[in-house]
Amino acid sequence: MGRYIVKRLWHTVYVVVGISIISFFFIHLSGDPVTLMLPPDATKAEIEILREQLGFNDPLVVQYWHFASHAIRGDLGISLQHRVPAINLILERLPASLELAGAAMLIALVVSIPLGIISAVKRGSMWDFASMLGALFGLSMPHFWLGIMMVLLFSITLGWLPTSGRGTLAQLIMPSLSLGLSLMAMFARLTRSVMLDVLNQDYVRTARAKGLLEKLVIGKHALKNALIPLVTVAGMQFGFLIGGTVIIETVFAWPGVGRLVVQAIFTRDYPLVQAAVLVLSVLFVMINLLTDLIYLYLDPQISYLEAK
Repeated sequence: MGRYIVKRLWHTVYVVVGISIISFFFIHLSGDPVTLMLPPDATKAEIEILREQLGFNDPLVVQYWHFASHAIRGDLGISLQHRVPAINLILERLPASLELAGAAMLIALVVSIPLGIISAVKRGSMWDFASMLGALFGLSMPHFWLGIMMVLLFSITLGWLPTSGRGTLAQLIMPSLSLGLSLMAMFARLTRSVMLDVLNQDYVRTARAKGLLEKLVIGKHALKNALIPLVTVAGMQFGFLIGGTVIIETVFAWPGVGRLVVQAIFTRDYPLVQAAVLVLSVLFVMINLLTDLIYLYLDPQISYLEAK
């Protein structure tokens, strides 16, 4: 296991370097960064002064080297809007994004896994039909539309929940449900599909033939193997949630990284956007590494030492 972790960490270094190169050059392809930072009525002298101060007169390769060498030391630049290190702003907002993504994922998993198991065990029943119909409904609704509808119903009409902000459980309910419902539907359908396949395996039939209780057959023998593809999807979706909650954070004024990036784009805060892309990408890669390690618990027969 130790060799596998070292090997995956080494691969992670390659991925992070590639992400930093792509994000750096793509942001430069969006236009002259200096003209994006300054107002439209800026003079040529002001443009040249800022370009020289930020080192944009150097070749792109030299600029990337400066960026990468500073990033290794934790220096991702200074926010033009806030006049503080960009990494400090990101780390300040990151707990809010993790809280929202974690709550949405928890809601989705707690509801979807039992729902998918019941649908598979009672295949063709009204339980199966109703749960899959609900899953189809959840997959069909954009989460931002659901969030707006929740605000109209529970905040404006009924007055039960606050419309925005962070700090209390009541403020977390609507944004986490808005994000979690589509995940809930996806995980329920996936759990049902995998459980149907696992329940037809020989070892499950053998366990039943031995007279084991059905709950032991489902919980101990079938579910653990059925969770492997679910862990894969859940790990990837959690990584997407952290950086992909932009619309929900905007709808509910949630002070996360996604909302920070949107504000940085509108204010032309080029260093902050670049730093946020790099930090979120590294976090996504680390989540994928953690997902791979969870496989070792779920399926010890997987030989990672032979993986390339």
